[in-house]
Amino acid sequence: MSTDQQQNRPKVLVTGASGLIGGLTIRDLGQKYQFSGLSRRPVAGIPHIEADISNLEALRRAAQGVDMVLHLAAETQDYNNWDRVFESTMRGTVNVYQAAQEAGAWRVVFMSTGSTMCGYEWFEGSPYGALARGEQVAPGWPMLDYLDPPRPDGPYAVGKLFGEQAGRWFSDRYGMSVICIRLGAVLPSDQPELVRHFPGYLSQADAVQMIDRCLGAPATLKYDIFDAISENSRRWRDTSHAKEVIGWRPTGSSDNFDLEALRKA
Repeated sequence: MSTDQQQNRPKVLVTGASGLIGGLTIRDLGQKYQFSGLSRRPVAGIPHIEADISNLEALRRAAQGVDMVLHLAAETQDYNNWDRVFESTMRGTVNVYQAAQEAGAWRVVFMSTGSTMCGYEWFEGSPYGALARGEQVAPGWPMLDYLDPPRPDGPYAVGKLFGEQAGRWFSDRYGMSVICIRLGAVLPSDQPELVRHFPGYLSQADAVQMIDRCLGAPATLKYDIFDAISENSRRWRDTSHAKEVIGWRPTGSSDNFDLEALRKA
């Protein structure tokens, strides 16, 4: 790649750059974007600030001169600890939006979660709960999408819904493009590790492609929410919106793995 080509790549700050998805994104899309990072652990190979997203001043420094922010950082050690969710997943996300807006970044891609909908599994007789348990379900269950009312399954998911709505406000108030990805289950092994992963499994390649599609979406896309799940036969969240709007084409599937083996484990 020539020097001119390198300089013309969009500059993208990745929060949570030291995590699994941050590492995959930097590795697989590094020829397309100029990445920098902010996370609590060091990241080699890119400009990086070691800090927490609760530190607004560190975020302001990290956001200087970037075109976009890929916001991955959140409370991941204790999903059910309200204090930690408030501080990181909620307050930290507002800090990210604020730092991006002040720095003139024109887009934030916010990593939300499919857990914003997983409360639908709890209802007695729910086909979604049965699918999560690995049970046989008659075909034809209703597919849910971003237009259905959220049903979060815990504090972490509530924090992510807050981030989606904070992004809506920043987009409406400042004209900044905000795209939210309701991420499926992306695993270090790149395959389902629990029975309940089979409906919501998202391959690493499909996750990176979704991020690429969101970063590269037209500037006219001011706000949207996309469900990101691979082509699993047990899937119950509808991914057609992302396919239609940004041309996402997932190729992975949990059907390639042995549900029965996990069920017996």
